[in-house]
Amino acid sequence: MQEFFMDYGLWLLIGLLVVIALVFLLSGKRRDDAETQAPPATVVDAPEVEVAAIPPAAPQPASPPSVSPSAPPVEPDPAPLAAAPEPALQPVAAASDGQADDLLKLKGVGPKLHNLLIELGVTRFSQIADWSDADIAAIDARLGNFKGRPVRDQWVDQAKYLAAGDIAGFEAKYGKL
Repeated sequence: MQEFFMDYGLWLLIGLLVVIALVFLLSGKRRDDAETQAPPATVVDAPEVEVAAIPPAAPQPASPPSVSPSAPPVEPDPAPLAAAPEPALQPVAAASDGQADDLLKLKGVGPKLHNLLIELGVTRFSQIADWSDADIAAIDARLGNFKGRPVRDQWVDQAKYLAAGDIAGFEAKYGKL
């Protein structure tokens, strides 16, 4: 028996692989046929909808109406009102003196959000650390697609660590800088 497997083992293995491949292909073909054959669509006759005819509009009078000359002409306002200019973005918190902090160190702040925060006047960790709930709501309303990030990413807590210079505490809670 052992000699049989030694002499014909490779052929038995090839035959077994061919049988497995055929079973796989044939079973897959039946499944594909069932998926591609959609049941015939049934056509339902919809009732016809009657459309009411719209009567033609009455013809306009040929002559324009006469204007009485007794009415005094209306003078335009001396200073026409200009469209109210949109208020520019006011910084929520005044920027403090000194060099701006690298806000990219905050987890959840990328380059786009960094630029947006600078436009809003936020440049220091101490500013973010001092935010109240009202300040967070005011900033959050101006963040557009980044709405909800200050609370979700815990910027105030992160900024407290970074403003105090507690890098070890920051890394213990939020991971490596």
